[in-house]
Amino acid sequence: MTRGGGNMLGVGGTRQHLGRKALRGGGPAGRIGGGTDPQAKKRALLRTLEEQREARREDDAEKENG
Repeated sequence: MTRGGGNMLGVGGTRQHLGRKALRGGGPAGRIGGGTDPQAKKRALLRTLEEQREARREDDAEKENG
């Protein structure tokens, strides 16, 4: 078997040559391995913060009325 042979089945299949853009986080999924989208993370964080604020406002309103 040659060192640089085209048969790479023993090492987990064929390798994909990645371009510079893919290595730096560009591409369809944003990152290699399907990492999460930074904008989606930010939206989820803002949503949870807003829910916490709303719950705190409701608790404060109940304390004033009750």
